[in-house]
Amino acid sequence: HCNPKRDFPKFEVADIAEASEVCKCPCCGELLTETRGIEMGNIFKLGTKFSESMGAKFLTAEKTSAPAIMGCYGIGVGRLMASVVENSHDDFGPIWPKSIAPFQVEIVPIGKEAELVELAEKFEKELEAAGIDVLVDDRDERPGVKFKDADLWGSPVRIAIGKKGLANGEVEWKFRNEKEFTMVKVEDVVAKAKEYFAE
Repeated sequence: HCNPKRDFPKFEVADIAEASEVCKCPCCGELLTETRGIEMGNIFKLGTKFSESMGAKFLTAEKTSAPAIMGCYGIGVGRLMASVVENSHDDFGPIWPKSIAPFQVEIVPIGKEAELVELAEKFEKELEAAGIDVLVDDRDERPGVKFKDADLWGSPVRIAIGKKGLANGEVEWKFRNEKEFTMVKVEDVVAKAKEYFAE
C-alpha cells in the first residue's frame, strides 16, 4: 500500500536494465566486459543510528558535541583463502603463493632409514631457524601417496629425501607450480630455500 507521490515525494524515475556484455558504457561508448568476482570483505555504513542510541559523541572543531558516524568493516579470512585457491590451483590441488602458504616447505623422507629421517630433521631445524615454515611428512606411506598429498597441501617447495639421491649427496627439489623436479646438493638446500623465500 505504498504510493510514491504520497508516501515519499522525492524519488527518481529511470529506465533501468540489467547490465551485460551487449551493453555499451554510457561514458565512452565501448562494450562492457563481464568477469566473476569474489566478495572478500564488506563495508556497511551505519551513520549515527547506533552512536545516538549509545551516546557515542565527539567534540567537533567548532567545540560542539556530535554523534560519531559509524561503519562496519569486515574481511573474511575463509573467503580470502578460497579466493587464493580459486585463482591459484591445478588439477592436483592449491598452489599457495609463498607469502601466505600455511607451510612454505614440505620435506618428504622416502623411507624410514635413519639417515633419511636425520636429514629431514636437520633441514627442518635449519629452515625453521631461518624463519621458514616447514611440514615434515614422516608418515609410513608410499612415496606416491606422500607426493600426491604434498600437491594437495600446496606448499610452494617440496624436498624429497631418498636413498638413491642421497647416495650422490643430493635431494629432490620441486616447486609446486612446476611439473619437474631438480636435484640439489644437500649442502645447498637451506641456502637455496633462504634465497627463494627472501625474494
